[in-house]
Amino acid sequence: MDISNIIKNLHPLEVKVLLKYSEKDDLTSDKLIKELDYKEGHANQAFSWLAGKNLLKEVGRVPHTYFEITDYGRELAKTGSVEERVVSFLKANGAKTLPEIASGIGLEQKDIGSAFGQLSKEGVLKMNAEKKAEYTGAALPARIAITASLLQKAIAAENGQLDKANLSKEELDTISNLAKKRGATDSPFKIIERETVTHKLIEGAKQVAEALRKAGITGKELGEVTPKMLASGEWKSGTFRGYNISLQPARIIPGRTNPYVQFLESVKDKLCSLGFQEFDGPLVETEFWNGDALFMPQFHAARDIHDVYRIKNPTHAKSIEEPYLSNIARVHENGGDSGSRGWNYSFDREFTRRLILRSQGTVLSAHQLHKAEVPGKYFGIARCFRYDKVDATHLSDFYQTEGIVIGEEANLRTLLGFLKMFATEIAGATEVKYVPGYFPFTEPSVEVHIKHPVLGWFELGGSGIFRPEVTKAMGIDAPVLAWGIGIDRMALMALGLNDLRELFCEDIERVRQRKAKF
Repeated sequence: MDISNIIKNLHPLEVKVLLKYSEKDDLTSDKLIKELDYKEGHANQAFSWLAGKNLLKEVGRVPHTYFEITDYGRELAKTGSVEERVVSFLKANGAKTLPEIASGIGLEQKDIGSAFGQLSKEGVLKMNAEKKAEYTGAALPARIAITASLLQKAIAAENGQLDKANLSKEELDTISNLAKKRGATDSPFKIIERETVTHKLIEGAKQVAEALRKAGITGKELGEVTPKMLASGEWKSGTFRGYNISLQPARIIPGRTNPYVQFLESVKDKLCSLGFQEFDGPLVETEFWNGDALFMPQFHAARDIHDVYRIKNPTHAKSIEEPYLSNIARVHENGGDSGSRGWNYSFDREFTRRLILRSQGTVLSAHQLHKAEVPGKYFGIARCFRYDKVDATHLSDFYQTEGIVIGEEANLRTLLGFLKMFATEIAGATEVKYVPGYFPFTEPSVEVHIKHPVLGWFELGGSGIFRPEVTKAMGIDAPVLAWGIGIDRMALMALGLNDLRELFCEDIERVRQRKAKF
């Protein structure tokens, strides 16, 4: 071991660890944060660098699950749950319709609908002959009191987190139905999974520590001169770290087209060569086009598929185009002329004007239907936004390629053929499978999955045949095939990448070294 060379390349974060601890100590991030005043990122950097120099090794991992209270949970802790407020309102005011309850409490109708549905299953509420919700007199279920207790515990806990290991079975059963890993803005708790990783210094670390002491290196050496140091003269009494002037400078890369942009253009070229016409639309949409026009009920849990970003100012559009607003309202209320019974609720024309960032590319198809030709083929590449946890296969803003095929002879076999073409010709997948799916606006619905050499099987996108409730309200009386494919995920295969974040980070060197298969 060349100790002198190791010392030259030690960072102060590493030096402090070597001087403070011995080979007998169990080292974790929390230990370094408390005893060396490190930030969590600093502790992990020190472990990584020391392991790279063969001075430290990992000796254990212990997984932990925490439930962290959200802003929505803190609000519920103050106001009470939606179920409690609904029951209290009905006790005080007698039987009321769901819109009347929503107006009286000051909540959205979809939240009231969800609360009523659950409480009616538990026998606390019922719908009377006048289609009004009324209180049956039954006691509230135990989960509501347990939920209130959990919220108060989380508020009192450090960092607002509850450790799964400290919860009773009843508490764990309740909180498991209240928490989400991703998109937790409408949930009282979000799930946080962590690991406590334990390290130990290994043979050789002691000799390096002795050499550091002998050389007078403390880890407090200055690495840069700041304006504050120059003004105070502090730099005169400080000791400076050594600089390695033999390091190569960063390579300057001339401007060029991003490989992902090239990939997107290649997808457009292929679809246009197949006779598709391209459509587009605004990033800011109304709830009407983003969900209502696609037969997604305003109050139903199906709406939770999309955790949307709302626009702060202005909050609502001035109007919705007619006759489509009235047509869609009738479809939701009684089925209109679609042959369906609809959702049987009072369509909220205020909610439908609310402005959001579009959460799915299918909104482009909804816009296109009333002006489409029969037969016709259309596609668009849409940037979409959803509140989501970012990881290797998920982003909070992403691209979808959205398309529709309209024709009297169009059927499920036609759709599967298009899906296979996307997976093999564009994504470059060699293994493809179809899985039954559910979307409120298509029946039947199909998900297409492809196998990535590193990430394994993952969903490429959803598809199906538009329901009559969607098409007839827009004046279309022919089968309409529809799909929304995650084009970012197709790019993973085509560009030979393993992580979606590599497509958008400022360091595109790894992407630059690869070429798409087109």
